[in-house]
Amino acid sequence: MRDTIYANSQGPVKDFTFDESVVEVFPDMIQRSVPGYPTIISTIGKLAGQFHQANSNIYDLGCSLGAATLSMRKHIRQPNCKLIGVDNSAAMIEKCRRHVQGFKSEVPVTLELADINDIAIENASVVVMNFTLQFVPPARREALLQKIYDGLKPSGILILSEKLKWQDDKMQQVIDELHLDFKRANGYSELEISQKRSAIENVMKIDSQATHLERLQQVGFTSASIWFQCFNFASFLAIKSDNYSQ
Repeated sequence: MRDTIYANSQGPVKDFTFDESVVEVFPDMIQRSVPGYPTIISTIGKLAGQFHQANSNIYDLGCSLGAATLSMRKHIRQPNCKLIGVDNSAAMIEKCRRHVQGFKSEVPVTLELADINDIAIENASVVVMNFTLQFVPPARREALLQKIYDGLKPSGILILSEKLKWQDDKMQQVIDELHLDFKRANGYSELEISQKRSAIENVMKIDSQATHLERLQQVGFTSASIWFQCFNFASFLAIKSDNYSQ
């Protein structure tokens, strides 16, 4: 379905939530709002195929409708791997379950309705947060990343996709305008763009590239870098050292 959630004037705009109305149009919303999204999803699958380990867990934290989960599932070749998708939206989890069931595979997928801050990360070789951390309260982000790092096996990876901000105001303005032109080219009106911005500004708090890299280093990752970027959207790859000892 086409995203028309903000097509009509709403007066006071409510804070954005991943409710049933968003779930119904989410594929269209994300494709028309996030430049490079198909490339990110397909490459998450390839990276999971390269780095997953036998007898391990593979996590998709903030799995939404399961795009990253299904992409990774196609590339799992090692034995005894389990995919675990977690989301705190009941509507997302329900639709994700139907998507997963629609594709046959011998790789088991478990879906959990939960807050990712509250679950355990254990025996993981791959963890994905695809535009998820930006919705986690800033004060809880380092603890969440520390939990992920501690739960990764040596040589395990974290794939972290996020919208970025710039410390240079002039550059921020240039990049923002490029993103707005992307949304306009995909059919969003000025009213839709304005109302979506108002809805999301209180629930999505974005960080700079430097902040992300510093935080990843702080929790223990010695190898971390952006592997993809288009305008103000980027995806990081962080690799846990293979000489880490418990």
